[in-house]
Amino acid sequence: MNPTIIFEDESILVLDKPSGWITNDASTTTIQPVVQTWLRENLKYPLVGDRERRDGIVHRLDKETSGLLVVAKTPPAFENLQSQFKERKVKKTYIALAHGEIIPAEGKIEASVGRLPWRRERFGVLPGGREAITMYKVLKYYVLSTLHYSLVELYPKTGRTHQIRIHLKFIGHPIVGDNFYAGRKTAREDRLWCPRLFLHASCISFFHPETGKEVKFESELPKDLNLV
Repeated sequence: MNPTIIFEDESILVLDKPSGWITNDASTTTIQPVVQTWLRENLKYPLVGDRERRDGIVHRLDKETSGLLVVAKTPPAFENLQSQFKERKVKKTYIALAHGEIIPAEGKIEASVGRLPWRRERFGVLPGGREAITMYKVLKYYVLSTLHYSLVELYPKTGRTHQIRIHLKFIGHPIVGDNFYAGRKTAREDRLWCPRLFLHASCISFFHPETGKEVKFESELPKDLNLV
């Protein structure tokens, strides 16, 4: 399944990225599908082929996370959108299924995040890490085979690597199917009934780089996560 273009004009593209696709090109990506490569091979716009600006990709989603990804088509749009991300003008919403009952049902997780010195490929809550804030709201509680789960909407105010996954683990409610942060045994059991990490970028809003008007895009939970 390829990325789907859900909006396009002269300056931006909004894609719905399937799970299993890596966002950016890297030397480690061999046979895995990569959004950046797909853009170069299938589309033509001013920033295609501009490696320094990642072919216009202004933010990223983890490989297993599905959902909305914004691509700038021109240099001015790229600079504008990058600034909006830095200035926290971009509002993002994610949906996750987490282990246990998250109580209270609405709240704020504030814990600094950084790369773990003893495992450089992993991130976690670290004193002296970068500021990280995630707001959340539980949509529904579930009991599946006697185990409790929370379907939760998350609104990250910062954009640290693996932030949502780390923050939910930090409060004791890791995401279903999370190989890194739920623990191997738990993730293995999760994947008997859930095919992958249960995390979806469902909504994004920002100011259009040309018109300055706020625009909002939404993506429904994909079929492989319609389990609850």
